Amino acid sequence: MKRVWHVIFSVLLLAGCAIATQSNSEYSTDDIKFAEMMIPHHEQAIEMSEIALLNSTNPDVLQLAQEIKDAQSPEIEVMKDWDGVKTSTHAGHMMDGMLNEKELSELREAKGKEFDALFLQGMIKHHEGAIEMAQAVVNSKNKAVADLATSIINAQEMEIAKMKELLLNS
Repeated sequence: MKRVWHVIFSVLLLAGCAIATQSNSEYSTDDIKFAEMMIPHHEQAIEMSEIALLNSTNPDVLQLAQEIKDAQSPEIEVMKDWDGVKTSTHAGHMMDGMLNEKELSELREAKGKEFDALFLQGMIKHHEGAIEMAQAVVNSKNKAVADLATSIINAQEMEIAKMKELLLNS
């Protein structure tokens, strides 16, 4: 009987620790899910930008690619530092806006105006997916998460407008 009480006490103690841990966490489940999806999403945008820096000669595309890379690299590091984020959780999953391997391969092989058009179209789609993901946590109770989501939405909406203009003028 003593052993049964010990087991029950241990289970209750562990359950209490789990509840205390959840309630003390700075980040909600949605916040963590957002980061775990946005990290690989941003990593692909950086990969696309690095391809642009090699394959484009258009100064506007080159500037945009560098700006995307410069903005999203630090955001990845911020999200990786959030307690509870497991960076490999969603790697390889197709989230909204992600390019598939065929699209990435076509991007790598394209040059000149064909590349610029593929890059801009792909990045518009990519940014639209990121905006949709960020909108899910824009009202997070965690100010840092809400601020990052708002920043992503604002920056990527401006970049989409810029990319659409570049497509019209090419």
